[in-house]
Amino acid sequence: MRTLTRTTTEERRRLPLSTAGVAIRADEGVDAGERFHGYAAVFNSRTAIGNPLRWGFYEEIAPGAFTKTLQEGDARMLIDHDSYYVVSRVSASSLVLAEDTRGLDVDSALDEGLSYVSDLKANVRNGNITGMSFGFYVLKDQWSTETIDTSEGPAEVEVRRILEVRLIEVSAVTFPAYEDTEAELASVASALVQRGDQAAIERRAQWHPELRDLLQLVGAERSAGTTAPERTAVGSEPGESTRETSTTETAAAADNTEPAETTRSDHAARVLRMRALAARYGLPKACA
Repeated sequence: MRTLTRTTTEERRRLPLSTAGVAIRADEGVDAGERFHGYAAVFNSRTAIGNPLRWGFYEEIAPGAFTKTLQEGDARMLIDHDSYYVVSRVSASSLVLAEDTRGLDVDSALDEGLSYVSDLKANVRNGNITGMSFGFYVLKDQWSTETIDTSEGPAEVEVRRILEVRLIEVSAVTFPAYEDTEAELASVASALVQRGDQAAIERRAQWHPELRDLLQLVGAERSAGTTAPERTAVGSEPGESTRETSTTETAAAADNTEPAETTRSDHAARVLRMRALAARYGLPKACA
């Protein structure tokens, strides 16, 4: 088991209504009105991301994963991850986020001066908004392998345990569950790019050849130096370095010569293709 510390790719995870407990409640304070309540994440709840027996993995969030980001961050609440529909914000004192024994609790004011907030209230009551989600960067996670029993006998699966995140936003969502395989594949792709383990992508590419393209996406991403700084693995071996190393630094070490014109042209074409792949898999622009 290795603990990785990275800040490369924004990811999103969703909870269905039965788990998120989304509700509109009367404000118990002195101000009249209503508030939005729900859970954007639940601790120690194992979720299948993709097909864990073939091209996916299991994932769970450790208690305390949000502790630091809640102290330092300024998250917003959105609708369906759309930054146009800002419902509330921590720094505006209209959004209260807290960890409890269950998970990440969301308590948001609802300003009906915003037309879409009135729509949100109606959609929750009518069952059109059916869950919650959150956007985040993984700062620390652990990948391990476990053996589980299946109808065809014992099988090895990978488990990702998220230890620390940087929270960007929480959202009330219309589709709390993945509706198709391609959406699941995009989520797996985000996690694997974040992990930075090409061998892990290759193993899954046996079942989904599209994932092999992500090997090139990772390579183009690092050679272009477009992503946020990464940190080396920590916590696996005593005395292992934890110095942050930027992708630009890595690229410079790999090639100190000025590329020829044809190389520049090939690189530009590759970057365009990688951007198309990133868009296809729903990955952030920083990955391309």
